[in-house]
Amino acid sequence: MIQRLSLSMVIMLAAAVPGQAVEPEVGAQSRGSYYASRPEPGSPSYRLGPTDRIRLKVYGEGDITGDYEVDSAGYVSVPLAGRVKAAGLTTRQLENAIAAALSQGMLKDPRVNVEVANYRPFFILGEVKRAGEYPYKAGLTVLDAVASAGGYTYRANEGKVVIRRAGSVVEEIYPLDAPVMVFPGDNIRVPERWF
Repeated sequence: MIQRLSLSMVIMLAAAVPGQAVEPEVGAQSRGSYYASRPEPGSPSYRLGPTDRIRLKVYGEGDITGDYEVDSAGYVSVPLAGRVKAAGLTTRQLENAIAAALSQGMLKDPRVNVEVANYRPFFILGEVKRAGEYPYKAGLTVLDAVASAGGYTYRANEGKVVIRRAGSVVEEIYPLDAPVMVFPGDNIRVPERWF
């Protein structure tokens, strides 16, 4: 009985600490900040991931120029360059990788420009009216995401939110009395309140 009570108290205390991980992950770092230590989408240090859409421009090569999606394995398929690894790269690094692949083929000294056309969506579930996948917009906060999903249900705990950031297996709890940023690929869960 005492062990069960102690475990319950530990779980309750962990849920009360902002940015506290719910599930431990080996080597995981706690962000500890409402704004999460991630590059803001649109910044030069943003890392591409699956389902991001890029706009590729190869100067003088209209047949190659166009929009491409990063596939589930993290690659983009570009004519004359083949499959090029994109996941985990910045747009500048992808420009260099595509230019290197094109220069091994038929093009001499290709000039390449890559920008993000559409970011991967975020997901929201739990106690919201319309759980699901939604398109990401720059500057999105959790409250904006909840509004996109039709607002809270009557059972929602409106004081906190659980977020699993893209590429992580750790869920983190954040209070909603401060603006909590959402990033592409995040999974947001609005928990049920306990009476």
